Amino acid sequence: MKLTDRQRQILFAIIEQYAEVASPVGSVTLAKLFDVSSATIRAEMARLESLGLIAQPHTSAGRIPTDAGYRLYVNTLSESDEPAMMEIDGRPTDRGAHALEIRVSSQSRADHAIRGAVDSLVELTGNLGLATIGDQLYLSGISRLFTQPEFTDNSRVQAVAKLLDNLEPWLREAAPGQPLNIFIGHENPLGKSSEVSLIISKFRSPFSDNSYIGVLGPTRQNYSRVMSLVRYAGNILEESL
Repeated sequence: MKLTDRQRQILFAIIEQYAEVASPVGSVTLAKLFDVSSATIRAEMARLESLGLIAQPHTSAGRIPTDAGYRLYVNTLSESDEPAMMEIDGRPTDRGAHALEIRVSSQSRADHAIRGAVDSLVELTGNLGLATIGDQLYLSGISRLFTQPEFTDNSRVQAVAKLLDNLEPWLREAAPGQPLNIFIGHENPLGKSSEVSLIISKFRSPFSDNSYIGVLGPTRQNYSRVMSLVRYAGNILEESL
């Protein structure tokens, strides 16, 4: 799939704006951002829509990203050479990551450290946090997740609940092998219609070489920061435990 630099930048701008405002992004907003005419933006958006990277909700003139658009964006982030969390003298400059590190290091028990890391991810991302502790799945922040605007639809709540009911056995059986695993929307092995993203990091713990920590939230989110925080949580737990 070939995109011009401007088309790629417009797609990424739509993704980032939509994550922030939770409403479709229109051509006027983008025209101001890129200092071009609205007509130029509309032509570029039409191209992105024809490629299946953005879509137009029937109630709005603006556009929202599709799962394919998010996947392209996430792949670009994953291929970046920039470190997950900028560090100075080995300490993260991101305040949230630093708070997570302190919370983990202050715990004397491995299970408490993992729970603390999950609770920190909930506070920092507004998503549901999860981790495997032995043969059990620890969940935190369900109420935070369902306050997101995407979950005013009861059918979506039910789809997420179904996914959560089956997540622990799936993790145990599938054992995703990458240090950071991202499943977007329909890519999720369970609850394909739930329109959520599952971002999990694999780490070694006293319980298992295949322990997992991560978050589950709407496809609309700040992937750059959430991916970095989840990756960092896995790294700091592995180092601490």
